[in-house]
Parts: sequence; structure tokens; C-alpha cells
Amino acid sequence: MNSPGSPLSPFATELSVIVVSADSGQMMRDCVRRLLSTTLALEVILVDNGSDDGVPQAIGRAYQGDPRLTVIYNRANLGFGPAMNIGATRARGKSLLLLNPDCLVLEDDLRDLLNVLARNPKAGLVGAVVCDEEGHPDPASWRRDPLLRRAVNTMFGRAGEGVNITEEIPEEVIEAEAVSGALMLMPRAVFTRVGGFDQDYFLHCEDLDLCRRVRDMGYQVLLAGDVRVTHAKGTSSAHRPVFVSRNKHHGMWRWFRKHDPAARNPLIAGVVWLGIWAHYWLKVPGQLLSRRRK
Repeated sequence: MNSPGSPLSPFATELSVIVVSADSGQMMRDCVRRLLSTTLALEVILVDNGSDDGVPQAIGRAYQGDPRLTVIYNRANLGFGPAMNIGATRARGKSLLLLNPDCLVLEDDLRDLLNVLARNPKAGLVGAVVCDEEGHPDPASWRRDPLLRRAVNTMFGRAGEGVNITEEIPEEVIEAEAVSGALMLMPRAVFTRVGGFDQDYFLHCEDLDLCRRVRDMGYQVLLAGDVRVTHAKGTSSAHRPVFVSRNKHHGMWRWFRKHDPAARNPLIAGVVWLGIWAHYWLKVPGQLLSRRRK
């Protein structure tokens, strides 16, 4: 295991997998085990955001001496995007796989995703269909920019274009506006060119922001519809729902201000701000009650 200050052992690296943990639990062990059991020339960079569960340390001990694993310990929770950026500064692979700790990826999945990247020179970001443990695809796997008009249609079930795409996901490579941030493969050169994740997102919507900026630079965002990956959604955040919800709503507001033309109208922006934070406060009592019951 390499600590933040130690030199990395030289070996050929095709892929750098960056995993961010924040009290992510035991499933992260399986995530890392699967990655390191592949025959691909890869490295795994585990960036821990001040976890108290001891799992990152246990993983580090289990793979002590394996030059493919680097564990970076942050003393506090810096947020998902900032921690990913830290991991990227240590990466040596031509490609970066930005992966949630509760995603279970097989070697064939990795090869298929890398092949998509290799066959599409304009690709700046490739996603997969993330599914629950019963195999049901997460709607976030294939979605549009959350523009105000789309968000309103989705929220109220109105006819017209919404944020999520309700069609069945084709089992082929398709172009998308946004894919799930649980798994995103990028050429390292593209990640560097777009400046990585926006550091002002703490948690949630930073993946939508990254997809948008990749497209704004002229690259394609692609979804590998034939690659299905198990994602146990929410394992890192189930024990702190209010904290996660607050940052999620902050992310919504930041994305709206940065990318939605409607934000240029001060009146509309004010109404959206009130709507976002009213929605947050309405959810808090139920979240606190749910946590107390658990």
C-alpha cells in the first residue's frame, strides 16, 4: 500500500480506478477485491474522506505491499468531487474510472467500457447502466440536463420532456446528455482539460455538471447500454440523510445557477431558490424520524 507521501512503484498502467469512501461500509471491500482480481493493467486509488468505520484501513492492510493499491487518508470529509480530484492527481493511467464504493464491476465490464472509449475518439465520458441488486436499471443511468422546464415536468408528472428518459435503455452504445455518476470512465487528458470536478459541489449534481462541461468542450458523453453494473445505492449516506439532503439541494441550486438559462431572470431564480429550500425543509422531519426508527 502506498501512503500519500510515498513514491508510487513503476508499472504499466492502462486504467486508474478512483474510489471515494465516507463510512461506505463493508461493500467497499468487495468493490476493491473485484478490481484487484482482474488481469488488467490497472491501479486502484482509494481516497477516504475521514471515515470512522475502519474499512479503508482494513483494505490497506489486506493489500499491503500490492503496488496497485494507493490509499489516501483525508482527515475530514472534503466532499465527493474534491476527493476525486485528489485521487486524479495521483493517477498514472491513460483512462480514469470514477467509481462509487458500492459499485461491483467485473473484468468484462471494464474491458467493454475501455473498448467503447477506444472506438470513439470523440468520447469524453462513458457511463454504464447501473442497476440495483435485483437488476433493475437506475433511471439516473440515462438522463437529460435538469433544466427548469424539464424538472417541473418530472416533478408534477406533466406531459413533455422530463429529466429522466423513460424509454427502455437500448443494449448498445448511445449518446447521452448525462449518465450516472456512480461509474464514469474518462480519458485522463479530458478530465484534466475540463478541470476535473467543480470543487464547489460537495455531494450530488457534480456528475451532471461534469457531463455538461465535457459536452460544452465538444466531447461526447456516451452510455454503454449493454454494460450492466450492480450499484447498492446509498450505502454511504443512509445513516446521515439530512446531511446528504442538504448538500443535494445545494447541488441543485448550483447547477441551476451555472447552466440553466432561466437563472438569468432574477424573479425566476428567486422562485427556484425558494422552491429548492422549501422542499429541503419539508423533507427534514421525515428524515429525522426515519433515522430515529433505524
